[in-house]
Amino acid sequence: MLDQNRIIEKLDNIERMLTEQNILQKEVLNFNEACQYLGLSQSHLYKLTSSKSIPHFCPQGKRLYFKRLELDEWLLRNRTSTTDEIQQQAADYLIKKGRVKL
Repeated sequence: MLDQNRIIEKLDNIERMLTEQNILQKEVLNFNEACQYLGLSQSHLYKLTSSKSIPHFCPQGKRLYFKRLELDEWLLRNRTSTTDEIQQQAADYLIKKGRVKL
């Protein structure tokens, strides 16, 4: 019985991994696939689409579709700089404006 449960658990893991791999290969995702890809709840993704905060397609006014590459770009926007990057930018700015002489 214990071995049977392990086999079922492993098969479930394999099925989940195959589904995730399939999503990564698709160019256009449906709503549920986009939720899974982004790790968002359905209600949150609906909120984002209704407020036009996330790029999406609604070809006939019913179903929502998303381009995976646009979702990647959306995820990567508004990058937060590290402290080192901010300090380097400040130093570059001061040098450029001539306020700090080397």
